[in-house]
Amino acid sequence: MARRLTPWRWAVLGLAALYFLVPLGASVVFTVDVPGQGVTFDAYSQILSADGFTSSLLLSLELAVATIVVVLLLMVPAVVALRLSAPKLRPVVEIVCSLPLVVPPIAFVAGIASVLKWGPDHLSRTPLFETFVAIQNPDFPVVLVLAYVVMALPFVYRALDAGLRAIDVRTLVEAARSCGANWPQALVRAVLPNLRGALLNAAFLTLALVLGEFTVARLLGFQPFAVWIYNVGGSQAQMSVAVSVLSLLVTWALLLALAGAGGRDRTASSRG
Repeated sequence: MARRLTPWRWAVLGLAALYFLVPLGASVVFTVDVPGQGVTFDAYSQILSADGFTSSLLLSLELAVATIVVVLLLMVPAVVALRLSAPKLRPVVEIVCSLPLVVPPIAFVAGIASVLKWGPDHLSRTPLFETFVAIQNPDFPVVLVLAYVVMALPFVYRALDAGLRAIDVRTLVEAARSCGANWPQALVRAVLPNLRGALLNAAFLTLALVLGEFTVARLLGFQPFAVWIYNVGGSQAQMSVAVSVLSLLVTWALLLALAGAGGRDRTASSRG
């Protein structure tokens, strides 16, 4: 049976490779083939010196780091508590964490914009008005972090839940508690080391989401990396596509590095 299925597997892999690699190859050709000049790599050499590239990329990376920290601090204790003491609430948490996949981004950002209007409309004479202004600081828009945390919940929850299914959380916590550790120490020293792969998966998915998110940031008037690529595309199409290609290649490299790290961890644990 396995031998009969092998050609079909290769056919599926070939079709998948064509589906992904042909558009990528066409994009690369578009960036290096200039009519009348031949092959040139000016679109790639001018990326670092492009106006707004460094600031927008740094902003997206800062937003990604902040989002990863907040969503992990929120979800890791929650999923561990579900596993240990409140398993009946798991369907409720699954539904809540899946809602960002159901709500369209346009509706989501429209709701955020409506809430932000409360500041000048209703809270201008209260201390909360300064809070509304601070979270919309263009240098570091906290409102985007809050929005990205909500959007990352489905991916982070699934990654952490899959990691917890692979270990015996109750036994680890009880062993740590019997050795004199309190609950935070049991979580940090006994549970988190065994969730390294799940934490890396959750962090990578959140990073990819933040780097590629466009709708919320664009409609709220901020300019992280994805919005910068869109703006550059209006005047410098080749550079815009070149940045997109490089971003995709970096994302793939991170994914391969994550897969390699996860494979080494599993090999080391199996040998131990």
